[in-house]
Amino acid sequence: MTSRVFVAIDTPDLTRAKAMADRVHTHVGGLKLGLEFFAAHGQPGAREMAGFGLPIFLDLKLHDIPNTVAKAVQALAPLEPAILTVHASGGRAMLEDAKAAAPLGTKVIAVTMLTSLDADDLVATGVQGNAHDHVVRLAALAQEAGVDGIVCSGAEVAAAKAIWPRGFFVVPGVRPADGPVGDQKRVVTPRAAMDAGASILVIGRPITQADDPDAAARAIAATL
Repeated sequence: MTSRVFVAIDTPDLTRAKAMADRVHTHVGGLKLGLEFFAAHGQPGAREMAGFGLPIFLDLKLHDIPNTVAKAVQALAPLEPAILTVHASGGRAMLEDAKAAAPLGTKVIAVTMLTSLDADDLVATGVQGNAHDHVVRLAALAQEAGVDGIVCSGAEVAAAKAIWPRGFFVVPGVRPADGPVGDQKRVVTPRAAMDAGASILVIGRPITQADDPDAAARAIAATL
């Protein structure tokens, strides 16, 4: 079975990114390229990383007016990413246009609430209710807009799956039971996230900052 762990390659250093992918590519299911990497290397860098033969997850979290996001998605289409993220808070029209502009093989996934945020952050930004309610509300919006799924923490994925049984659920902020939390606030273990309904897990520092990244990836895979 193909691993459902996508390793987060969050570095602007192309040499380091390629070295990391080379070390772990046989024990992960895909490579997630975030803003740090894409801002430094753009589409040429993404093509180089695709050379490892793994699905590419472009985690760019697009958020703008519908026309601008649609044109950005069209501009990214030659890369044929397996997964592309946009922000659910961009609204239904933006989500619909992003999905319409994406290549047929690309899953458009709506980011609900960043795992670095908690209830206090919601209040500070004027959002009513708790994290659970906010994520479920945005999951319903994403489903209605016709995108493929959402990004949410492991704490909310079960509730989101309950209202969207066929959704594709990306869970970041995943940490092994004995691992440091870092700047994340709503974390779960890889096994707990999968049991709750995650489709794929995005794991960065527990693998990329390990003394032996390949061994770390294998150890996480063993828990699944």
